[in-house]
Amino acid sequence: MSDIEIRPLRPEDAAEWRRLWTGYLEFYQTAVPEEVYATTFSRLLGDDPQDFNGFLALVGGRPMGLVHFLFHRHCWKIENVCYLQDLYVDPQARGTGLGRKLIEAVYAAADANGTPAVYWLTQDFNTTGRQLYDRIAQVTPFIRYVR
Repeated sequence: MSDIEIRPLRPEDAAEWRRLWTGYLEFYQTAVPEEVYATTFSRLLGDDPQDFNGFLALVGGRPMGLVHFLFHRHCWKIENVCYLQDLYVDPQARGTGLGRKLIEAVYAAADANGTPAVYWLTQDFNTTGRQLYDRIAQVTPFIRYVR
């Protein structure tokens, strides 16, 4: 896996991004309507600082992973924080360090933005992902509630 490139999403990435994000959504046993695909991809390419950012991980030129992240304000800090919302690696590339490289790319983007705190959520059944997360971040005692 020495031929890895992590780079921002581009307009021409739409089909491969959709393939990867669909895999991510299926892993979490959910789906979104077509309008959400189109709107999300458009926002990922936009320049509004309130919108999400996206990186692709390419192996040998082929997209094999993605990550989406957002900078936002926080009531407990002066500086923004970074929320890593979606992280996905194609099953063919799992166990190769690609997930770690995507997270490290978000860490680097957060550092460049003056945003030292990066956080994310995962499902309790994501045992493979949690093995990585336990090595590169701290688990917190927070419990998530939704309406």
